[in-house]
Parts: sequence; structure tokens; C-alpha cells
Amino acid sequence: MATILPGGARLGRGTELLALLPALALSFFAYAQVALAVEGQLPAQMGLQCGGFTLLAVAFHLVLRWRAPYADPVILPVTVALNGIGLAMIYRLALRYEQLGRDPGSIIASKQMIWTVLGVSAAALTVFFLRDHRLLRRVTFLSGLLGLIGLIAPFLPLIGRSINGARIWVRIGPLSIQPAEVSKILFVVFFAGYLVTRRDTMALAGPKILGLRLPRLRDFGPILVAWLSSLGILVFERDLGTSLLLFGLFVVMLYVATNRPSWIILGLGLFAGGVAAAYRLFPHVQDRVQVWLHPFDNALYDRPLGGSGQLVTGLFGLAEGGLFGTGWGHGRPDLTPLAYSDFIFTALGEELGLTGSVAILLLYLILVERGFRTAIGTRDGFGKLLAAGLAFTLAFQLFIVTGGVTRLIPLTGLVTPFLAYGGSALLMNWVVVGLLLRISDGARRPPPATSEIDLAAVAAQLAKSQAAAGSSSSSSPSSSSGPSSSSSPSPGFSQDGLSTEAVARP
Repeated sequence: MATILPGGARLGRGTELLALLPALALSFFAYAQVALAVEGQLPAQMGLQCGGFTLLAVAFHLVLRWRAPYADPVILPVTVALNGIGLAMIYRLALRYEQLGRDPGSIIASKQMIWTVLGVSAAALTVFFLRDHRLLRRVTFLSGLLGLIGLIAPFLPLIGRSINGARIWVRIGPLSIQPAEVSKILFVVFFAGYLVTRRDTMALAGPKILGLRLPRLRDFGPILVAWLSSLGILVFERDLGTSLLLFGLFVVMLYVATNRPSWIILGLGLFAGGVAAAYRLFPHVQDRVQVWLHPFDNALYDRPLGGSGQLVTGLFGLAEGGLFGTGWGHGRPDLTPLAYSDFIFTALGEELGLTGSVAILLLYLILVERGFRTAIGTRDGFGKLLAAGLAFTLAFQLFIVTGGVTRLIPLTGLVTPFLAYGGSALLMNWVVVGLLLRISDGARRPPPATSEIDLAAVAAQLAKSQAAAGSSSSSSPSSSSGPSSSSSPSPGFSQDGLSTEAVARP
């Protein structure tokens, strides 16, 4: 007798707890190696600090076990490992800055640890209070409005700040934050909610030219708005990274929603045209391109602000690292300006070598893969687009950062997720992880109906129904004047022909 069994999904919480052990061990090993290499002894408070980091990770695990038992068991351990590696590298640089008496000194290590606590707490609160990711669809347009406000906030008087030539900061009291980090999540929510209601129109309507179906002009409006917004960020805020991330995010989510390559082609064309126009009109864009093309030019290298010295020093550090690196604490990543933020990947490459750099990239690959896997497994369209957008945000940001510091593309100013120093970025990237965990819980959770369906019983009921319909049609005219048995569902059958009696009790 053939049956259909719904099948129970594995919770995965035990796997997650076991995977946390090597992730935490890797973080503590890096921390100890840095201290031994730089200071010759373990930190006095190492037990307290490692215990606190362990407690933080286990507490998040317990929240998942309670509120999201079916969440992906790989996302949290991988993120903890990346965050731990970043903390160890920032601690290593902080010790060196303190020895040299240079800014920012050792304070960056303690600040990053505080932001880690806040980030993990924010992710845990996201999982705890957001019981269903589909609730975010109710705030689609509010998210878009708040995202735009976040992009405009650095230009507001009193709170807007310009640092290193980029006006992307907002200062509220003692805190300086980048509202664009919040905006990127809000825009993912907005794009997912907007596209899920209009994807059929965007996918099917429009003229077909040379075998390529183009969108209608009315449907082309949203991509024009995203294009103009990204150009505005590029021109007025001088933030090439956020501009590229915002526009690429919307184009990719359009493609995921409609499966139309025409959106990718149009998006690339618009971006190429916008960059070409910006290069001709704005000097800061020309400077970025010249630094990218001619980093070893003496005039560019010696320029105090916006020169190529930082890029070249980072490349020298990667070359010094070679295949296996100089070892934790044995390199000179402090020679690269902003090695703890923009260029932390080159600092890690110098001390861990090509092998360690590839291992870190593989951790990111696993994290992004689990994000897209969540998008594939999610049953609702909004969740699919939301998970895909969040995963692409992490992947594209990593590509922009690593491509910039290795001179594959021009430098953009973004930071490496979970590794680099920066409170706003770390906090919001942990929120992205919290959202992915919440969506994955819904994707891996078994359907509500857990009963067993007997196919043989369903086939027997269908045969009886067809036989009854045949006998009814061959009956006398007098019997057909009453209610016909073939005009209404037979007892025990639903309107779609599925037997309600053939469903066995759980």
C-alpha cells in the first residue's frame, strides 16, 4: 500500500551546539596566539573574556532552541567563527598601536567587544520577537521610507558628519553611526515586499525585441528610482560602496523575482552609464579610478588624502604573507592605515597567508550558501526574496571589499562583514543573521498537516465516486429532476476531489 509521509525535519540544535565548539576554539586559539606573540604571555583576563564570549554564543543558541528550533544549524557557528577571528585581529592591532603610542590605541578592542555583545543581542531579540518573517511584509512601504531617510540623514544639520571625505556618518551624543547600514536591511524588506506583489506583471508584460522581453515603461520606473538614488549617494555622499551595493541589490532581486535576464542587462547598462557620467563630472570618482589603475605612481602614492599609499601597503602585506603567512602577531599590518577597518582582510592575509585567507573566504561561502539555501526552501514568495536579498547583501559586500583591497575593482570604503572594526556594520550584519535564522526556521519547519495519506484509499473513493456519477446519469428523468449527486461533492470528498475520509488519524 503506497503512502505519502510528510517526513519530519531534523531540528539541528545538537549539531549547532557541536559546531559551536570548534568555532569558539578557533577564536580562543587566535586570541591566545596573538597575546603570546606580542606580549609573551596570556592576558590576565583571558578566562573572563573567553567565558563571556562562550556565554554569549550559548545564550543565542538557547534562544534558537526555544524560539526557532528548526533554524539552520550552520549559520550561527560560522558567524561566531568569523566574529571571533575579527576580534583576535583587532586585539592584535590594538596591542601594537598601544606599544607605538598611536591612535586609536587599545580602545578599539574593547569597543569591538561591546559592539559584538550588542550585535548578538540584537540578533537574538530579532529571533525572539519576530515570530514570523511574513509580518515584515506589512511594513513594506514604511521600510522604504525609513531607508531613504537613513540615506538623507548624514546631510541633516547638527547630526551629519563628514569623515575622510565621505559624508556617511550621523553623530548622536557620543555615538557615531552609519545610517546606510540600517538602510540596506530596510531596502531589502522594501524590495521583497514590493516585488512579490508585482513580479507577475514585470515577468510577463512588455515588448519582445531580438528575443529579449523588455519591461514596460511603467514597470521600468522602480529601477530608475534605484539608479538615481545610487547615483545620488555616489555624488553627494562620495560613498561608492553603498551606491554599488544598493543598485546591485535591487537589480539582483528583480532578477530573482522575475527570472528575466533583461533586468540584469538593463541594470548593467544603467550602472555603466551612471559610472561613466560620474567619472567625467566628479573629481573624487576620477581619483578612485586613477588610484586603482596607477597605484604605484609616485604622485598618487605620496598624496596625503585619497592617495594610493594605503592600497600599496596592503598589497605589500599580502605579498609578505605568502602561502602560510607570518603567523599571528609576527607581521607588520600596522603599517597599513586603517588596517583594523577598511584593510583588515590584508592584515589577516599577511599573518595567515593565502591559506588562511582562502579559509576565511570559505567560511563566508558557507554562510552565503546557507542563506540562499534558506531562500530556496522557503514556501512563501516574500520569504524567498527576503532571504535571497539578505544573502546577496553579505556576498556582494564581501566581493566589493576584497575586490577593492586586492585591486580587482576600485576601493569603495565598505568594511568586511563580522571581521572589521565598526559598530554600525557589525550590529546590522548580526541582525541580518537573525533574520536569516528566523526565515530558515519557517523553511525547515514541517507543514502543519502531519497525517498520513493513504493513496489506495483515495483511489478507491475516486472509483466509487465515478461509479455513482455514472449510475446517476443513466437514471430515469424523474430522478434527475431532484438534486443530482453528480452536481455536488460526494460525502467524504472535498471540492477538489480529495477524500477527507482517506486521511488517517495522526
